[in-house]
Amino acid sequence: NHRPNACCFCWCCCCSCSWNEDRERAWRAPRETKLETIPNCEACTKPSPEEVRGWAQSFDKLMKSPAGRNVFREFLRTEYSEENMLFWLACEELKTECNKHTIDEKARVIYEDYISILSPKEVSLDSRVREVINRKMQEPSSHTFDDAQLQIYTLMHRDSYPRFLNSAIYKSLLQSISRSSSES
Repeated sequence: NHRPNACCFCWCCCCSCSWNEDRERAWRAPRETKLETIPNCEACTKPSPEEVRGWAQSFDKLMKSPAGRNVFREFLRTEYSEENMLFWLACEELKTECNKHTIDEKARVIYEDYISILSPKEVSLDSRVREVINRKMQEPSSHTFDDAQLQIYTLMHRDSYPRFLNSAIYKSLLQSISRSSSES
């Protein structure tokens, strides 16, 4: 099924050009995120039953809670979309930076880990947002990825969050936290 005359922009991977071979090799290569400052799970205290119930009232409440982000991230991992949370957290961390050199380096790493089409952790962004990022990468700032971060936040809110609320992960947490509070 290889087409010998197919160009390098053959996204369906039906040609055997070196661009496709490089892309496939990069896709298969096991890579962890380069942002080592993002822990596997955020440090947090055990959430109260009210806090856990509050996560069902508002996605914003869930995302403002370190414990909520941890549980939601575990859920996203089961859906193979954990990169959305990792990207969002990396953007939040970038916003706290003031040092120009550090901003440049972190922006480059975020781009390589989540925006580049060669990344196995690439997030789903529309072409308009990608163009904006590519322009902003000429002079990165702590807000280079704001449009992309909003798009991913909206995606998680509309797509993953409703499934999270119906998931076994969230329901069992609700049960266990309710049970432990009634025993106290």
